[in-house]
Amino acid sequence: MILLLVTTQRTSAAENWPQFRGPTGDGHTDAVGLPLTWSDEEHVAWKTPIHGRGWSSPVVWGKQIWLTTATADGKQMFVLCVDRHTGKIVHDLKLFDNKKPRKINKLNSYASPTPVIEKGRIYIHFGSYGTACLDTTEGKVLWTRRDLPCHHWRGPGSSPFLYGEKLIIHYDGYDFQYVVALDKKTGKTIWKKDRDIDYGTTNGDHMKAYCTPIVIDVDGQKQLISPTSKATVALDPATGKRLWKIPYKQFSTTARPLFGHNLLFINTGFPKAELLAVQPGRKGSAGDPNIVWRVTKSVPSKPSQLLIDDLLYLIHDQGVASCLDAKTGKTVWSARVGGQYSASPIYAKGRIYCFSHEGKVTVIKSGRKYEVLAQNKLGDGFMASPAVTGKALILRSRTHLYRIEQ
Repeated sequence: MILLLVTTQRTSAAENWPQFRGPTGDGHTDAVGLPLTWSDEEHVAWKTPIHGRGWSSPVVWGKQIWLTTATADGKQMFVLCVDRHTGKIVHDLKLFDNKKPRKINKLNSYASPTPVIEKGRIYIHFGSYGTACLDTTEGKVLWTRRDLPCHHWRGPGSSPFLYGEKLIIHYDGYDFQYVVALDKKTGKTIWKKDRDIDYGTTNGDHMKAYCTPIVIDVDGQKQLISPTSKATVALDPATGKRLWKIPYKQFSTTARPLFGHNLLFINTGFPKAELLAVQPGRKGSAGDPNIVWRVTKSVPSKPSQLLIDDLLYLIHDQGVASCLDAKTGKTVWSARVGGQYSASPIYAKGRIYCFSHEGKVTVIKSGRKYEVLAQNKLGDGFMASPAVTGKALILRSRTHLYRIEQ
């Protein structure tokens, strides 16, 4: 029996949103009563301007919302805490100064990795520019690390992941590629595993990646599923030892993997992404895992997928939505929504919310028939994936943070 391991406890009414893609890391919320329609004047509980530039998703714990930002040139990096009920900024803390930040892609920011939060502590990550742990009551810095090398080349993107007492982080850059597990209490290194992948090139641009891992249990064996450029590997989360590997041709992998129906769903990245359904192997089995099916049409390169019951839902970077049968990979429906997309969609009780660069939010009914329930326009566009708390959507546009509630 194979089960997805959840590292954060579910709370009633989905009050907490502790990591990238929510409590279970898959974009699902059990919240009931989220708004279907809104505008600049309708169902906006509050709207708070956020200085700088950052595409990190907001995370929520209790009455606090946290998010990161940076100056456009990357020379200063900040973390903000916003009161969930009022939208008032409680903490605005500069964490790091950088004399000569490296250039980034115009679609990225210097504050794209999403923090991860638990009771009393939040873990902030800016790639190789620095990682910090803060006390969430006072905003006090408990530890920092700035000694983990990586030339991200197009800017940082991978979000940190909490597993037990470990903070697990991907560093996949032009020059160095590895996974590291830090002691979440002290920041000290527990293990570090080099990628050890044959990239088939000396071009570091094809070695970088931006993915966030998950952990699954395969017949009692814990596996850290760690997608990167040219391959996805499974590691023992206790030691970093590699268990198996699935190679592919693409690089700059971004989308977080999903698991269900005894299958891992892996997005391979750029330049033309494929979606693979893989039977996860285990230590001691013969060979690497088996690829059950492969899809090449309309697979997004940046937004992560959604798995709802026996269907997979995708929103392509260029605005094509599609639904696949999760067990076979066959297309159930495909439709042009329009717009451009980087943010990952979320699912709430029969509704799929998709957030575009242009600020359009399309709400699609989940199921085997394509049906648009609503289209909303708000703010100056969405690069960050959303969060949910209670009956509210917490949306980060390019310049503001919104609480949308009916």
